[in-house]
Amino acid sequence: MSARDSSTTTPLRLRVRVVAGARTSGVVGRLGDAWKLRVKAPPERGRANGELVALLARTLDVPRAAVRVTRGHTTGEKLVEIERLTRADADRRLAAAQEARA
Repeated sequence: MSARDSSTTTPLRLRVRVVAGARTSGVVGRLGDAWKLRVKAPPERGRANGELVALLARTLDVPRAAVRVTRGHTTGEKLVEIERLTRADADRRLAAAQEARA
């Protein structure tokens, strides 16, 4: 892979809709062009965002440091940047997590 390959050098921007304070954490499914996720942590003092980052890192098999919330820190609609991952790989891994939950 060349240094100019944008699939790994430019972070993937993923839109997510997060429901905080859920009974369990996990991937719910697609919601338009976003992914809907649930996190058990309450939406206070960044707890839900921290759990979201951990959930995405675990589900997408990337280090926590590769995942960051860039927009929507205090709302349910968020924009997350993920390094070292393509859109196709992210969609495939999130869909697999959704199916495993069903």
